[in-house]
Amino acid sequence: MLEPLGEHDLLVFWAQFTFLLIVARGLGSLFKRQGQPAVVGELLAGLLIGPSVFGRFLPDAAGWLFPGSTSESAPILTIAWVGVALLLLETGFETDLGLLRRLGRQAAAVSLGSLIVPLVMGFALGWFMPGDPFVGPAGSQFTFAAFIAVAMSISALPVVARILTELDLMRRDIAQVTVAAAMVNDLVGWILLGTLSGIVASGQLALGQSIVTVVAIAAFFTFALTIGQRLTDTSLRVARQVSAGISGPLTVTIVVMLVAATVTQAIGVEAVLGAFVAGIVIGRSPYQHPEVRRTIELLAAAVFAPIFFASAGIYVDLGAVASPSGLAWTVGVIVVATVAKLVGSYVGARAGGMTTSDGLAIGIGLNARGAMEIVLATIAFSLGVFSTDAYTIVVMMAIVTSLVAPPLLRRALRDVRPKGDEAARLEREEVLDASVIASTSRALLPTRGGVNAGVVATTLDLLLQPEAVVTVMTVHDPDAPPEECRCDEALGGAAAQFTRRTAARRRRTATDPAEAILAEAELGYGLVGVGLTEEFRDTHELSNVLQLLISHSKVPLLLVRHGAEGAVDVTAARRILVPVTGVLTGRAAEEVGAVLAAGLDAHLDLVHVVTRSDRGGDTGQRVPLDVGGRGTGTESTARSVLDQAVQRASRFGADATGSARTGAVTPEAILAAAQDLGSDLIVLSARSRAVEGKPFLGHGTEYLLEHAPQTVVTVIFPPEGEEGD
Repeated sequence: MLEPLGEHDLLVFWAQFTFLLIVARGLGSLFKRQGQPAVVGELLAGLLIGPSVFGRFLPDAAGWLFPGSTSESAPILTIAWVGVALLLLETGFETDLGLLRRLGRQAAAVSLGSLIVPLVMGFALGWFMPGDPFVGPAGSQFTFAAFIAVAMSISALPVVARILTELDLMRRDIAQVTVAAAMVNDLVGWILLGTLSGIVASGQLALGQSIVTVVAIAAFFTFALTIGQRLTDTSLRVARQVSAGISGPLTVTIVVMLVAATVTQAIGVEAVLGAFVAGIVIGRSPYQHPEVRRTIELLAAAVFAPIFFASAGIYVDLGAVASPSGLAWTVGVIVVATVAKLVGSYVGARAGGMTTSDGLAIGIGLNARGAMEIVLATIAFSLGVFSTDAYTIVVMMAIVTSLVAPPLLRRALRDVRPKGDEAARLEREEVLDASVIASTSRALLPTRGGVNAGVVATTLDLLLQPEAVVTVMTVHDPDAPPEECRCDEALGGAAAQFTRRTAARRRRTATDPAEAILAEAELGYGLVGVGLTEEFRDTHELSNVLQLLISHSKVPLLLVRHGAEGAVDVTAARRILVPVTGVLTGRAAEEVGAVLAAGLDAHLDLVHVVTRSDRGGDTGQRVPLDVGGRGTGTESTARSVLDQAVQRASRFGADATGSARTGAVTPEAILAAAQDLGSDLIVLSARSRAVEGKPFLGHGTEYLLEHAPQTVVTVIFPPEGEEGD
């Protein structure tokens, strides 16, 4: 019968949790203020809390807090393993399989080199280490040397990932190769560990079990990235449909992690590998919730991961190797382990075409062994292969290599600068990270057909990055006659406009199309593209569906109204005009205009209107701003606003110029400037607000939508306080 924890066991658990978290977070924050990753302080916390310091000076308190019995240690160690699972889940979010495929040669070469050299050098060292006092009662020289070899081959993926994340390097090629190599090191290491454990336990080579494990791992990876991906996508989609906020998606994320961790643990490989794969699958899902990702990162960094790293050293007693020979062997093992990883990683990196600096940096990163090594040492000790002295030496190797890796890696990467394709990719990612619209990974295009739907489709195709996904959607009233449904025609017409991607198609049946579109838009879309109805040109009234979308959408809308006859084709635009206001909302229009201009090889005119009521009939007249800052305050402000807008546009690759115009009425001045410049396309931005129960986009935006002969693209943000969570 299952028995609950006793009052004393619970008291010890809460005291352990509190003490570990305070010391780990405190030392982590201290090291971070000194310019080092927090993980260094968190690992050091374990040594200070353990028998080496705390247990030596306050033995009674340490014995009560960390008694070592299973019932009193299991709860806090369970929390620690939850921490490492969350950390690997977060690492999976950052792992880019597409990038790894492009770096396949380098990743394979580094993985091979960083495995073979440490295995060979580790076995040689273990073979020559004296049986007394290092080989345990159930071990032989061969099994002892084999365990040392595996210990030297392993890299602690959680520690490596934490270091690279804290150094803000995860998107670098070198970091992705390092993570891939660490994953392979751990995979092979755990397979070898399982094989060795079987040999020691049964006294014979368990080759069949090792083959079964390898096949099971391959099957798990294949299932996770195919059927598992579809199941995860469906689960996240349903969770977002049935629950507001992040509670549903967060539950699905944790469940997927736990299921994957359980499967890999059952296979015979550590659960953290399953958590890592779960992170990759969830990170690839179009339905992942960005707030869930941030919540996982916060939980891992603030609570669970520090407990894991601190717990790595709480049972390490440095006194066990305090003798001269013990210290000598400890230093020797650490040196051999370090040199083996450095040499193996360097040789692999060079064979993969990477630079000397890259090879050394990867070797330093892979040298971090962390708690994975301690798990191995614990298994070898429990099997009787390691003595207490050998256990302590291997644990010290794990902690020391993890402590020195962050500062050495920071120094090694100081001179490693991204070049060529990597530099271009990182620059593009930096620009997109700061963007408002162009970084959107999923867009929705609801359509009933018509010219404007085609213009919206073309605009989205030009605006979004090639990897972005667009879903074209129709909504059909189930009570309407079948002959009125032209869904296939509408879907096909809009989808045909996409040349840079294949649009997904979705049909919905609903009596309220606006409600159906809004519900779909909340399933992880970052942008909704809509076209004005043709009736707008005559009535200047938004349709009921558009009014509801503008009033209630929690994601930005891209509203498109095609130009007069002969000005319908967006791809023919050669001059694009964007009004520059200097406010944050206006930057979305600048960004859209810049991306479209760069994609169409068109010129971007950024126009700032200086409102002057005393100018009479000079609406749209250009204001000279080449005054070196010596003009009026208004002109200096205009110059500053335009200069910043031109700089932002240039980062997107647009050929842009800025000019100021005068006018008593801003939209009239914009229209006059568009006529003067020969603009084909005007891009605006607005924030919706309610006036007399109807959405209002501002006098300027509505005036241009009604009167401009050019095609008008308007980015509409939700009302204040209604952005999606």
